[in-house]
Amino acid sequence: MLFAAGFGTRMRPLTDRTPKPLIEVAGRPLLDHALALADDAKIPQKLVNAHYLPEQIETYAAARGLRVSKESPVILDTGGGLKHALPELGHPRTVYTLNTDAVWTGPNPLETLAAAWEPDRMDALLAVIAVNTARGYNKIGDFTMDADGRLFRGPGMVYSGAQIMATKLLQDMPDGAFSLNLCWEAAAESGRLFGVLHTGGWCDVGHPGGIAMAEAMLAEPTTR
Repeated sequence: MLFAAGFGTRMRPLTDRTPKPLIEVAGRPLLDHALALADDAKIPQKLVNAHYLPEQIETYAAARGLRVSKESPVILDTGGGLKHALPELGHPRTVYTLNTDAVWTGPNPLETLAAAWEPDRMDALLAVIAVNTARGYNKIGDFTMDADGRLFRGPGMVYSGAQIMATKLLQDMPDGAFSLNLCWEAAAESGRLFGVLHTGGWCDVGHPGGIAMAEAMLAEPTTR
């Protein structure tokens, strides 16, 4: 599930006429960068959601054979959007979700997630970045991580926007708009919220200044 429905408020005025996922970084739309990760990881089903300026997202999706989960008349946030899209995805037991307002270098975070996923003890596995290595980011972080990889709310680690999640976490959630944070809180309460560290580069491109930062990062030599 590629999240592409948001208004891109932090990216204005660039998003006044263009949805944020179609803003270009290094000559390619942000959505291209995210889709390339999913393609390289050989994920068999891919779907993008749309709400703000949806016609542009739909045109992009049609050119690339992507299915679209349209959110209308209201935007459903990350959790509500994912729950709304589950029928289109065939009600899978687990799903990857990927934000489209960040750029990665180094190991493919979706492949890193797949290698670390242990469904017997995890309900959600988030790719995280150490605050001191996150580019375009100036907050204290979203989580702390213990030696076993369990996540707890606190400073230190930034959620990168990539995860694997058991869809059973959505069963008891309300219809309509809600954040994936509710699912993570439920997983944390049962000790089943985990993180895995992305060891490559990561840049938040949710604001105009992030574009130049991301382009500079992409120009750096990397190893996988």
